Amino acid sequence: MTEFELKYGCNPNQKPARIYMHDGSELPIEILSGRPGYINFLDAFNSWQLVKELHEATGMPSAASFKHVSPTSAAVGRSLGDELKKAAFVDDIEGLDDSPIACAYARARGTDRMCSFGDWIALSDTCDAVTAAMIKREVSDGIIAPDYTEEALEILKQKRKGGYNIVKIDRGFVPDPSEHKQVFGVTFEQGRNNFRIDRDLLANIVTENRDLPEDAVRDLIISLITLKYTQSNSVCFAYDGQAIGVGAGQQSRIHCTRLAGSKADTWFLRQSEKVLSLPFREDLGRPGRDNVIDGYINKNEEDVCAEGIWQNYFTSRPEPFTEEEQKAYLAAKTGVSVGSDAFFPFSDNIERAYRSGASYVAEPGGSVRDDAVIECCNKYNMVMTFTGMRLFHH
Repeated sequence: MTEFELKYGCNPNQKPARIYMHDGSELPIEILSGRPGYINFLDAFNSWQLVKELHEATGMPSAASFKHVSPTSAAVGRSLGDELKKAAFVDDIEGLDDSPIACAYARARGTDRMCSFGDWIALSDTCDAVTAAMIKREVSDGIIAPDYTEEALEILKQKRKGGYNIVKIDRGFVPDPSEHKQVFGVTFEQGRNNFRIDRDLLANIVTENRDLPEDAVRDLIISLITLKYTQSNSVCFAYDGQAIGVGAGQQSRIHCTRLAGSKADTWFLRQSEKVLSLPFREDLGRPGRDNVIDGYINKNEEDVCAEGIWQNYFTSRPEPFTEEEQKAYLAAKTGVSVGSDAFFPFSDNIERAYRSGASYVAEPGGSVRDDAVIECCNKYNMVMTFTGMRLFHH
């Protein structure tokens, strides 16, 4: 297949639309089910690069959940603890602990479940039946992977009455070293960002504390590779083998950090006993529970504990999760790794990251205020490394 005609581009009025190889060669994909659209393929090809690179850097099966050309999360195939399984709604999945790729997907999808609603999924390794069983029951637009077992393919083809988007990609495909795109009729050309992210990138530690354990190295690598495929400006918090908060596409660095930090806080709080024991009505599905949990934690559009409202969601009225209780719970969380796709221009970013448990930071460095940022890290006994490499992605 040298080209594939799309129903339309980013919006229904943008026609005609297609994907094709500039040199007329075969596309490196096979569409096994469905009819992916323009945005689907943007998510598919960006997310595939992320998980492929993450697997190469860590040696572990990897997964990503993508929405509107940025990851909601990315993760490697570490087993999940009981609290995390419950928070990610996968505590009922048989065989989960025996499938690293399923664990990676459970982590990636379970990190920011509200933003993952209707996501595109990428897997670095063969999709197995355990992973497919989890995907089948979630609201998702499609998946890209290098292969599928027969059982997994059979399960996935049952989604959307057989219309679920399933894409198989050639694991060995190497793209042209130059990239092109058009904006307003003008063609842009640049070299692909083939910069390698590994532990060697973290060697330049600039803080007084130089103790960078292997778990932190892994999480910083996850954070930086996630940022490499996140719309800039962006900041990523990572912990325990997964990105737990992605602040994407913000014009201000501090807004990236606040957004990523608040998502990381929510991820931690979802695993608290107070949230895990919420008395949900049996007829409230997973997407509904996600919305209610977010409202319960973050006090958003409605007070889900208020009289006349709680009855819509719960079998009994839950006690509110007070700000004091949340602060006390989060105060015990440390060891979070934070990456930034460009330098932190002010120390306020470190102050905000510290509030969400940050102990390790990786950023390019190069700001005129580097000394102030380093001093702030030293104040909290954090470890910071300067990578010397910006990771903007547009």
